[in-house]
Amino acid sequence: MPHAVPASSPLLELAIDLDRADRRPLAVQLADALRRAATHGQVRGGDRLPSTRALARHLGVSRTVTADAYEQLHAEGWIAGRHGSGTYVTTTPPGAARSGEVTRRPREPEEPTVNLTPGAPWAEGIDRAAWRRAWRAAADAAPASLPQRAGMPEYRAAVVEHLLRHRGLVVEGPYEDSVVATGGTTAALTELASTVVRPGDRVAVEEPGYQRAVGALQASGAEVVPAPVDHAGIVVESVPDDVRAVYCSPAHQYPIGGRLPADRRIALVERARAHGWLIVEDDYDGELRYDVAPLPVLASMAPDVVVHLGTTSKILTPTLGVGWMLAPRNVASAVLEHRDRTGTRPAPAGQRVLAEFARHGDLGRHLRRLRRELSRRRELLVQRLTEAGVEMFGDRAGAHVVLPLPDAAAEQRVIERARRDGLVLDGLRRHHLGAQQWYGLALGYAACAREDLERTVPVLVESVQAVRDGG
Repeated sequence: MPHAVPASSPLLELAIDLDRADRRPLAVQLADALRRAATHGQVRGGDRLPSTRALARHLGVSRTVTADAYEQLHAEGWIAGRHGSGTYVTTTPPGAARSGEVTRRPREPEEPTVNLTPGAPWAEGIDRAAWRRAWRAAADAAPASLPQRAGMPEYRAAVVEHLLRHRGLVVEGPYEDSVVATGGTTAALTELASTVVRPGDRVAVEEPGYQRAVGALQASGAEVVPAPVDHAGIVVESVPDDVRAVYCSPAHQYPIGGRLPADRRIALVERARAHGWLIVEDDYDGELRYDVAPLPVLASMAPDVVVHLGTTSKILTPTLGVGWMLAPRNVASAVLEHRDRTGTRPAPAGQRVLAEFARHGDLGRHLRRLRRELSRRRELLVQRLTEAGVEMFGDRAGAHVVLPLPDAAAEQRVIERARRDGLVLDGLRRHHLGAQQWYGLALGYAACAREDLERTVPVLVESVQAVRDGG
């Protein structure tokens, strides 16, 4: 009958079938079984085998059987002993399938590409020592026995401190009533669409704008109403009176890059109060400002009608998978009730890491470095584009600029030409829900290395100029 290898062996899934009715000696059967396991990838080079005594005791055979089998495999070169360490598998036959692997045709090596799309962070700039320290400290905390639907207290406290220091937002009263941990901006919007927005409700979304927000709202049955933007952000008077909510990115409109001026912010808040709108403020990269202090966030102007969303994916890395929501009490309560009903919650591991990263000041230091680095990159990009006569726009903030182009065909030609030169670009077409109104490239400068940015800007300029000149 099959015998499982004891738990002390790394060969946890290996079954060895020794049949005493078989005319072959047990040692031969055992050697055959181990040989087959290596041939089929169940054991691999470097795997440690149990001792002959332990294996014999488990299989219920004499030690002579296991010793003879090991001796045969050793003579064939399948296994080898290491002094004072044990017996190990030495090889797996060439071409043998590894466990869990699927045989594929070898692929031709691809040309290296430089990612110049927006929305990706400067992950290579994270201090790795601080990063490891945060993960180790997070792992030292005792495992939780109950879920915390609103998020871990230490994480929410870190968010309150972050909003105060880097967004100038004072969270009044006990933050337990207003600050809720989320899985990121899109996850938060999905929860809002499942609670305070009912199927059939109309929600205004910037056009062009963040299409994942559109997808989250539509998936919950909301009717998305495109709200036009200009170089300063959402055009407030274009929003219909009968919407339930307005989704916008006032600190740095995505993808056009404008900053919503004070008069429009006031007008937006006044209309929200007059018509019962809920304003969803996506502050996806509001920490990244390089010229003057940012305008006050909408949540500080009108906490009664604004839900403020933030995320770690743009200032740190998507690895953490966490963000935050600052909401009116009734909205926060609705979200938490939804989590109680559905059993959903943001992952606590990312919350622990962020809290530890912030606790010793590493988050603040990273943000200061991030602003300095991205400011230099933006200056480099603007200087090179200006010298080459390539038009660009976008507020002095965030991590992308926009290069306008005359039409959709030109946009596509630049993208395809740049791809052949190893550049990954993002056109404005995909940021529209309806017919395309803005044409050009949303050019990100955070994800790649600075050396790659310096090297590829001339290639980008050449592609734009060639298309502009009819090439």
